[in-house]
Amino acid sequence: MAALRFVVLRHDHPRGVHFDWMFETGETLKTWSLPRPPLDGDEMDCQRLADHRRAYLDYEGPVSGGRGDVTRWDSGTYAILQQTDDEWTVFVTSEKLHGRATFHRIAGGDLWRAFFRGE
Repeated sequence: MAALRFVVLRHDHPRGVHFDWMFETGETLKTWSLPRPPLDGDEMDCQRLADHRRAYLDYEGPVSGGRGDVTRWDSGTYAILQQTDDEWTVFVTSEKLHGRATFHRIAGGDLWRAFFRGE
């Protein structure tokens, strides 16, 4: 079985810069919007977005509808360690990131808390 891929895109959006962390899950990408890139020991609030098209694994450039531009900040592979409706933990391996990322839903909505610990 092929390794699952992820990408972190720097999204220069008209409302400000953020980072989209996208994980391959079949035909779509499970996506969270982060206020800054994930760094070792960092914890931050983030928003769970609608699933994105797999094309974003390799895409850089303008986003349709005047929604800015994306550039790759990092990409690599990952393995799912835990997956529930309210928590998602993965182990990522890439040029910049190597460690455990956990996303935990806050109060049942689209607001989540992200934590990354390098190993």
